[in-house]
Amino acid sequence: MHTPLPPGLYIVATPIGNLSDLSPRAAATLSAADVIAVEDSRVTAKLLGHIGVKRPMVPYHDHNADRVRPELLARMRDGAVALVSDAGTPLISDPGYKLVRDARAAGIAVTTIPGPSAVISALTLAGLPTDRFLFLGFLPPKGGPRATAISEIAGVRATLVLYESGPRLAAALEALHAGLGDREAAVAREISKKFEETVTGTLSELAARYADSRPKGEIVIVVAPPGVPAAAGEEEIDAALRAAMARLSPSRAAAEVAEQLGVPRRLAYERALKLK
Repeated sequence: MHTPLPPGLYIVATPIGNLSDLSPRAAATLSAADVIAVEDSRVTAKLLGHIGVKRPMVPYHDHNADRVRPELLARMRDGAVALVSDAGTPLISDPGYKLVRDARAAGIAVTTIPGPSAVISALTLAGLPTDRFLFLGFLPPKGGPRATAISEIAGVRATLVLYESGPRLAAALEALHAGLGDREAAVAREISKKFEETVTGTLSELAARYADSRPKGEIVIVVAPPGVPAAAGEEEIDAALRAAMARLSPSRAAAEVAEQLGVPRRLAYERALKLK
């Protein structure tokens, strides 16, 4: 018997791969919700089956959102409506922000149940600076608009994160190389699934690697900010840390070397502690 949820809208993050990544709080919320707004009922039914519950579902996506939104808002006034996407955190490159906006305008409580996000997961895998990043969603599929979109963000001093499909991956990498230069990058695929893979290199190397292949699954591209040098090797990092620690504490030396060599600060600090 689940404790009833107060009326309102619940934004529930769901696994991007391994179903065991669903948090206990997310599972409890889905189990107790009066209705679940879903992108694809077949996908969500599989997740609900994993936790052994059945709940009413209402399709809510780009094609029916304007028609279904008033119905969902009405249900929120005296019941709990959970919003999920097919995978990850709703509203991150998925429909839903208008539902949140209208719920707030109507005085309806909105609660988030945080959890998996392909954007954040890919950032943790890429080995690129994470202190500032820009999420771009999907690039335009056609060459001209895609090149324009890339030129608009070429000068942004932040790590870039974007989604792409397997058939368009090589063309996207080539366009990023042409518009941004040969920056360090990573392609993360099938995160948290059986065949998870993260490939790193320069944009030209990655474009060449995928030129004749169309990898399957969900794909995230992560691109270094402008001015970040090619990834430093361990010997170079250690040499810079030894020099910096001759005059600084390990933490301050790690911060200096991380900025100098364009490596994650956590990595620099871990190596500094080992050297100490």
